[in-house]
Amino acid sequence: MSTIALTHPSRPRVATNGFGARKLTRRGRLARLAMVLSLSIVLGAGFAMKASGGDSVSTSRAHSYISVVVAPGETLWSIAGDAAAAVKGGHGDVRAMVDQIVSANSLSEPDVQAGQVLRVPA
Repeated sequence: MSTIALTHPSRPRVATNGFGARKLTRRGRLARLAMVLSLSIVLGAGFAMKASGGDSVSTSRAHSYISVVVAPGETLWSIAGDAAAAVKGGHGDVRAMVDQIVSANSLSEPDVQAGQVLRVPA
């Protein structure tokens, strides 16, 4: 009886460095460099945006407010009209003043009640 020796086909030899890791081709090294540079740029931009977030300079000036007690029959529009006339010498924007009063007093709706105290920009 005869025996047959089966051998595995040999794998092609891969170039390795002294530690057993495979060597990269020039194309592989360029791809790795491009990946590292792109990640560095993205991370650097992210940190730069985060760092500059707290350094923003506000261009709005501090507002001074006066307290106004709402009289019977007064509306937010009439109060804003008086305030806008006083602020801009009679040429103020009433709609903008209404918005400022609503935001300064955290009003959910523009309805006011007699006796209510409102903060109005001076």
